[in-house]
Amino acid sequence: MRLLVAAVGRLKQGPERELATSYCKRATATGRPLGWRTIEIIEIRESRAQDAERRCTEESIALANVIPEGAIVVTLDQRGESLDSPALAALLREWRAEDRAAVCFIVGGADGVAPSLVERARVRLAFGAATWPHQLVRIMLLEQLYRAGTILAGHPYHRA
Repeated sequence: MRLLVAAVGRLKQGPERELATSYCKRATATGRPLGWRTIEIIEIRESRAQDAERRCTEESIALANVIPEGAIVVTLDQRGESLDSPALAALLREWRAEDRAAVCFIVGGADGVAPSLVERARVRLAFGAATWPHQLVRIMLLEQLYRAGTILAGHPYHRA
């Protein structure tokens, strides 16, 4: 099963990119024996439109275009469901057992994602009620994918 993280914006060189790369490598290595083929990060260019609604629409179209056919879609949304790490791991195990080809996690830009993209989501995932910078959300998501892999592998990284 492919895991994709489609995110608006680029992580610039520096500690954020290094941390994202580190968690991506860890999650890939931990997930490979679990049937996770790869964890791929797709960066979508931020829209330059002046109007927030137009920016959101343009970015959402670009995000929708990278979702693989038949993929399970998970949007990161502050109004979404706050899952604990074992619950996220259980979802990934369930989707792998269903022999899903891909799961695509969508991280919108500062203006969010269009309602049409939210409607495609099987899960709307929140990291609490706080608003987080979308670059940081990407890192937090990659850490949670790594953590989910360690939970499923029985590795002691996760301690409840």
